[in-house]
Formats: sequence, structure tokens, C-alpha cells
Amino acid sequence: MVENHRLRVRYLGGPTAFVEIGGLRLLTDPTFDPAGAYTSGPRTLTKTQDAVVTPDALGPIDAVLLSHDQHMDNLDRSGRELLAKVPLTLSTVSAQVRLGGTVRVLPNWESVELPRPDGGSLRITGVPAQHGPDGSEPYVGEVTGFVLAGTGLPSVYVSGDNASLDVVRAIADRLGPFDVSLLFAGAAKTALLDGALLTLGSEQAAEAAKMLGTGPVIVLHFEGWAHFSQGAATVRGAFAQAGLSDRLHLPRLGEEIEL
Repeated sequence: MVENHRLRVRYLGGPTAFVEIGGLRLLTDPTFDPAGAYTSGPRTLTKTQDAVVTPDALGPIDAVLLSHDQHMDNLDRSGRELLAKVPLTLSTVSAQVRLGGTVRVLPNWESVELPRPDGGSLRITGVPAQHGPDGSEPYVGEVTGFVLAGTGLPSVYVSGDNASLDVVRAIADRLGPFDVSLLFAGAAKTALLDGALLTLGSEQAAEAAKMLGTGPVIVLHFEGWAHFSQGAATVRGAFAQAGLSDRLHLPRLGEEIEL
């Protein structure tokens, strides 16, 4: 990793992280609503933590990396309002159709280049994500992940809500190894798919870390919502069991990690 282009990640709760890389300011899956029950269509999700900041407190944002828009724990009401103020949101075909505005489709394995203040560029590549077991997409909807890279910058994998180690392996084989990985975990479950995992469990997150390279792993989306079945303790235990404790970064709410 190049020392003069370090990566800063501030954990804002759930899947939401403020990422500074190459002089650009990015935000993952914006969620800023207070704790409470949120209903969207036939589903109700319960948020158990208040937001640590307001969107306005973050200042200018160059782009939002939106893994998907159809679930309130990845894009809530405050997050939707924020998108109207951001020049670019990269996401799925479904999200672009539903949200419009500045949402741009980033298909799997295709890239966009964002100009950096230093004259270089940040390349953002769309990568697959599978929000549940095989065959679950008709029930849970389309999801995507992202890879960040550029000359003199660390390569960063952002998983989005993915539950498939086969997907992780394909991404690692094609674009890895990665200097840093941001893994959404929590072993999310709902009755919709009879308790099947919708995101990586703790053991799966540790296994994914082995596939992705030898760099640090920042775990997100492991707390703050009632449908998570595993949390910080199980993540730490799984990484310790795998001999990966030195690579794990499990941030506190509002904490900034610099790598």
C-alpha cells in the first residue's frame, strides 16, 4: 500500500461508511434515520441504533456506492434525501429505474473513472453480490458490490450485502488480491427465506478474508438492526479461530480507521 495515499474509513453504523481515498469522498449505503420500526411493502425491519451523524455533517460527497435501494437497512428515508444532493450514485439497474436522478448503473465487471484532485483517477468497478442463497434474487432483489483502485492507491473491495463465498472467490480470482476489504457481515436472516443467511456470517467473513488477500479487513453491517443473528463477539471469535485477528478491524460507532 502506498504510504502517501492512505485510506480513511469512518464507520457510521450499519452498512454506512464514509470513505476517503485519493482525495475523493465516498459514502456506502446511506442510512441516517433514528432507531425504530420501518415498513417497506410487506416487510418491517427494526433499527436498534440511532444514527451517529446527520448527512449534512459529512460535508461534500463525491459519490455514493449504493449496493441496493430496496431494503431500508441499506437506503433509508434520510439516505434517499441525500442522494438528491450528491453528483453521482453508482448502483444496480433496479435502483436506477426506481430512483432516477443521479443514479448511474454500474454493471458487473465494468468500471467508471472519477477524477482525483491530484490529477489521477479512481477506478470504480462493479462486482457481483448475492443477497442470500442460490436462487434468492427474485425474493430479495438485485445487489452489487464495488472495487476501488487507481495508480498509487490501495485496492479496496466493498462487498455490499453478499452471502456467497463463491462470489467472493470469483472476485478475488479476477481482481484480487486486495489491500483492504470492507465486508458486510451480521448473518442477516428473515422469515422470507426460511432463516437462510442473507449476508455473510462470522465464519464466512473470516473465510472470505483468506480469499481476498493479506490486507486489513473492516467489517461493517454487523449491528444496529434486529435481523442480524451474529455480531461483534462472533466476528472476533471467528477471526481469532482462523488466525486472522491481526487483520480484523471491527470499528466502534463513529470511529475512523486510517490504513
